[in-house]
Amino acid sequence: MSVQSYLSTRRREAVLDLYNILLAAFLFTTPWLFAYANEVVRWDMWIVGAAIMAVALLAIVAYAAWEEWVNTMLGVWLIVSPWLLGFAHTRAMHFSIGIGLAVILMALIELMLGYNPPRENFHHPES
Repeated sequence: MSVQSYLSTRRREAVLDLYNILLAAFLFTTPWLFAYANEVVRWDMWIVGAAIMAVALLAIVAYAAWEEWVNTMLGVWLIVSPWLLGFAHTRAMHFSIGIGLAVILMALIELMLGYNPPRENFHHPES
């Protein structure tokens, strides 16, 4: 079964969870890709990347709104962690903030679509 056919039988918004999985996988690999010297940064990227991936996979299997709120909080953590963990003004900070913003965006879009689903049978009046 292809990913597209699987998603067509599930929620259409699940594609946003797939994007979060890709972002989390990239975040998880950044310590190796960019050779972060700071051990705290490496552990932060690994733990948060794994958490985002786990929550996104769980949202695909059995969606609940709390999962998107958890990903939103993880995205917020990625934004503030450079200052709280002491790696501000580094290359890792830029990846942390960028991925954090993207994860928040995906989670909030999915929450918005969950609370305000698109109309399936919307017809335009004919002029």
